[in-house]
Amino acid sequence: MDAKCNPYFISTAIPYVNGRPHIGHAMELALTDALARSHRLWGDDVWFQTGADENSLKNVLAAEREGIAVRDLVNRNSGEFQTLADRLDSSYDGFLRTSVEPRHAAGVTRLWRACAQNGDIYKSGYRGLYCVGCEQFYTEGELADGLCPEHLSPPEVVEEENHFFRLSRYADQLHELIVNDRLCIEPLSRKNETLRFIAGGLHDLSISRSQARAHGWGIPTPDDPGQVIYVWFDALANYITALDYAEDGPRYRRFWQENPRRVHVVGKGILRFHAVYWPAFLLSAGLPLPTTILVHGYLTVEGQKISKSLGNTVDPSELVQTYGADAVRYYLLRHTSVAEDSDFGRNRLVHAYNSELADQLGNLLNRTVAMADRYCDGAIPAPAEPTAADRGLASLADGLGARVREAMERFAPAEALAAIWEVIAAANKYVVEVAPWTLARARDAGDQAAGERLATTLYHLIETLRLVAVFCQPFMPQAAARLAAQLGLDTNASGQSRRWGGCRPGARVAPGPALFPKG
Repeated sequence: MDAKCNPYFISTAIPYVNGRPHIGHAMELALTDALARSHRLWGDDVWFQTGADENSLKNVLAAEREGIAVRDLVNRNSGEFQTLADRLDSSYDGFLRTSVEPRHAAGVTRLWRACAQNGDIYKSGYRGLYCVGCEQFYTEGELADGLCPEHLSPPEVVEEENHFFRLSRYADQLHELIVNDRLCIEPLSRKNETLRFIAGGLHDLSISRSQARAHGWGIPTPDDPGQVIYVWFDALANYITALDYAEDGPRYRRFWQENPRRVHVVGKGILRFHAVYWPAFLLSAGLPLPTTILVHGYLTVEGQKISKSLGNTVDPSELVQTYGADAVRYYLLRHTSVAEDSDFGRNRLVHAYNSELADQLGNLLNRTVAMADRYCDGAIPAPAEPTAADRGLASLADGLGARVREAMERFAPAEALAAIWEVIAAANKYVVEVAPWTLARARDAGDQAAGERLATTLYHLIETLRLVAVFCQPFMPQAAARLAAQLGLDTNASGQSRRWGGCRPGARVAPGPALFPKG
């Protein structure tokens, strides 16, 4: 990408790898990838970062339960998360594993030293209630009937000497940044939740663990070999260590230090880490903050929270194998909410596949290409003077790019896809109303006007589908390429014009298999 293009950084959170990925991880990957692809479509120079959080006590305990080495567990499970990202056709630029990347350990150490140099790290004894699942301490007032509010399990009492970060020093500054949207938290409900958390009082944060409690796993604390760095201080730093912050590399300068758009996509359960702790670390170190934190809700399964104990986990890789990456991405982006919790059901995925992807988009492509092949010897015809019906379809399709872009700038992929499907519905209605097969019979009987009308109709259908292919790319990249190929266009649909009139009369369509075949 040309360096003159505007830089844009976007990241997923990096998940713990104590278990296999579930459908919630797929949702976050699909959402982040759609945003990254959208910005590339608009000409931005995008860096999409993801990875795996490996330096966690959760991973250590999971390995012990399996009776295997921690290294073996994180190698295996991190591989499954990266495989899921690949199967979902995620266009990530970097996948960082925190336990194996030397640049990550070096960057975390540099960040620690910067905070320490600013006087924000000190050592003190501590006794508190710790949830291993969250990897965080809770006060008694934060518990729900004595249980962790996230995992509904009792925390353990931990007493030891740790290094602390002076989080309390940054309460006022964080409040002002968030109120003024210099640190923008979306949606508004999560912004208000963060402000309430800050207003309740920020306490200094323990940012190291004893080697004994960490079982010797983690990045050593600088100048204190008896401690390892707290997993969240370690993990949050991945957003800049992946860009080579340790060496102040050109990628770090372009995509973080000098970039006006730095976006994190995270789940609601880790809001405080990203909206309070991480910005405070960066303020202490004198580094730029993220500009936007997009917080999504959880996925439930048939009305219940995803839980191994309930046996309701959904394997996203199996879904991709069964229905294809594009269908899974489409369902997660159109039929789940970014702001709120959403419920996943396989039956709803199947319904969306059949009724929306196969019957509406797939059928429109199939009959349009078939008619061009049958009535125009496979060539895209040149249009004649358009009618009001033609102009109506052209106007709707021509405005699609602006509608998709506006929705994605508001982090609303469901609305972007609804706009695309409005065009698809209009095109299907147009086919029924114009009835090209009737025009073909009249043309073959010698009606020249019917022949011109047929050519204009097919051109408008093909051009509409071309624009659908262009703007489906962020959501269903493989289907967009196959759609473009059947229309006889460059399979890299982004290389085509994003405005009406990009079809070249005379180019040949290429009938192919069903875009979304039914079982």
